[in-house]
Amino acid sequence: MPVRVLGFLLLVLTLSRLLLLAWYWDRVAPTGGGWFILLQGLRFDIVLMGIVLGPALLAAPWLSGRKIGGALLRIYLVAVALFVVFVELSTIPFIDQYDARPNYLYVEYLKYPREVFATLMASYGLLLVTVTLAALGSGWLVWRLSRGASQPAYKSRRLYALLVTPFLLVLVLMMIRSTLDHRPVNPSTVAFSTDSMVNQLPLNSPYSLMYAIYEQHRDSAGGAANYGKMDDAEVLRIVVKEAGLTGSADLQSSAPTMHQQIATRQLKRPLNLVIILEESLGAEFVGSLGGKNLTPNLDRLAGEGIWFEQLYATGTRSVRGIEAIIAGFPPTSKRSVVKLAETQNNFFTLAGLLEGHGYQTSFLYGGEAHFDNMRRFFLNNGFQTIVDESDYDNPQFVASWGVSDEDLFRLADQYFSDRGEQPFFSLVFTSSNHEPFDIPAGKVSKEPGPDSGRDTAVKYADYALGKFFERARSSGYFDNTVFLVVSDHNSRVYGNQLIPIERFHIPGVILGDTIEPRRIPGISSQIDLLPTLLSLIGVNGRHPAIGHDLTTAKYYQGAGRAQMQFNNIQAWMVPGRVVVLQPNLPMKSFLYEPGGRLAPDPEPDQQLLQQALAHALWPPLVIRNKAYHP
Repeated sequence: MPVRVLGFLLLVLTLSRLLLLAWYWDRVAPTGGGWFILLQGLRFDIVLMGIVLGPALLAAPWLSGRKIGGALLRIYLVAVALFVVFVELSTIPFIDQYDARPNYLYVEYLKYPREVFATLMASYGLLLVTVTLAALGSGWLVWRLSRGASQPAYKSRRLYALLVTPFLLVLVLMMIRSTLDHRPVNPSTVAFSTDSMVNQLPLNSPYSLMYAIYEQHRDSAGGAANYGKMDDAEVLRIVVKEAGLTGSADLQSSAPTMHQQIATRQLKRPLNLVIILEESLGAEFVGSLGGKNLTPNLDRLAGEGIWFEQLYATGTRSVRGIEAIIAGFPPTSKRSVVKLAETQNNFFTLAGLLEGHGYQTSFLYGGEAHFDNMRRFFLNNGFQTIVDESDYDNPQFVASWGVSDEDLFRLADQYFSDRGEQPFFSLVFTSSNHEPFDIPAGKVSKEPGPDSGRDTAVKYADYALGKFFERARSSGYFDNTVFLVVSDHNSRVYGNQLIPIERFHIPGVILGDTIEPRRIPGISSQIDLLPTLLSLIGVNGRHPAIGHDLTTAKYYQGAGRAQMQFNNIQAWMVPGRVVVLQPNLPMKSFLYEPGGRLAPDPEPDQQLLQQALAHALWPPLVIRNKAYHP
């Protein structure tokens, strides 16, 4: 009887994969992997059946024919069908959003039902209803198919169960392992192309989701993706050398990268610092970076401050941008440090450092600050004040993700004006440019085309930013403040490459009355912003961050490298080359030019490969050893 359910679910998964092949054929065709995807797909579907139906297969000889046992068996089979069908049929909208099959993000944000449900219904409402109905229909069909579980069994049931169970156990184990090799199959088994999304098509979404949850559980226990092996001492040596800390770092200390940074600008009074973190603003929307002309205010600011021409985000989520900008911390295959249990106190942040220099520190947000664990992480690591949605009096517009950017900036302007003579640092995090793109009416003209909602929200976010700087310039705090306007990540990171480098390209500008305008043409990372800002506000500080101070002569043209995390793939980028690291697979080196594609590198630089591996291994190493403290 579970065999009938197995056949039904295999049919559903196969039809779904055929649909995915057709839907994404423009990306599958160049790989020549159509048949590979179908054949390996059947293999991973059988793996999934072993995992989810294995318990039913083993229990069926013992429970079938018993009234209560048979009912429990049928309920379990229905639950499996609901899970498999719902997750698999929701694959296309998930890929559309994240360019990957369902992974841990699929369940991570379920603890925020208001925001998640509003976003899903606004963008995929009809599809969500259709998928839900299809899942319920499959559950009903499986209930019908499993009627035999309640029918009387023959008298020799116990003997039959004793004889057949060992064979079923071996069968289930072989279904799950799918190989006689030392290790069972995993997602890297079917990685065959340079398109990371296509590499996931041989999987199925329930398996992909469960494997991601397994990886997350493993990571929370201290592990991380296996990108390769390197001695811890060698990891530290390479990272310290690349960061330019040779001679100032003690590799034997509890924080090997701890060093004293002397600001390149020595001021009588340290300047205030305001970081405006723009939600989901990729370079593709910014005219000054060759994108759509949707950000006239930001483009104007580009000529008034230090403008980054090749600034790259470290990841694809807001918390990844926060950890890079606020803590100077590189990306990992683990969750962001904003969420990890190990980093909820005594973890280095810019706020903690500036608090020690007498700054008032704050986080201003239009939504709920507990989202993504921000409130807890911030308050435990140097932020003295948190302002969120509950603190606004009569906001003019409230969307599913919180008050509008205009409301946020009005509050921020008043808050800064009230600070008095004590220097302050504030992180201001916008949200209007977040799906489902709820914005006030009548502020900006609606953009045409299939991305109308997204593009119009970008225009509104830029409009609100422009209004803020109009007010700030006439305020009493502007002359003594350095502002950083930077994106947390791009809106959608996708592409037919192992890692779509250009989708990590983001805008960033540092400005203020004391900032001399210039452009930084070279490759830089979000992790370089922290040490650069410390110099610009005139603060000397002891810290473990490994970013480059872009005010120094050595890095005046840019940091020269960037590190990125895309799902479980990591990249290390230098001019003309990108090293890609995938779990349980050899490193790959590619030739690359901005705007171009990854092309195989005929002569990989072994030193560059080691540098990439060391920087992939260093973040989980220092988290594990609690070596990134103030």
